[in-house]
Amino acid sequence: MPGKKYLTEQAATFLKFAMATTDPDVAAGFLDKAADLSARSEEAPDASPRPPDVEQPES
Repeated sequence: MPGKKYLTEQAATFLKFAMATTDPDVAAGFLDKAADLSARSEEAPDASPRPPDVEQPES
């Protein structure tokens, strides 16, 4: 399953495509796809790397 970052970037790309086209039907398709990807990104896990757990030395 794609992560949150990937889906968000893809949605942004479709929004750029929608803004660049002059055909309203094509723009509507891009906007629908962007909305779908945006909704899926809210449910997707965050695949960002997490820092390792570090124990603090006792003084």
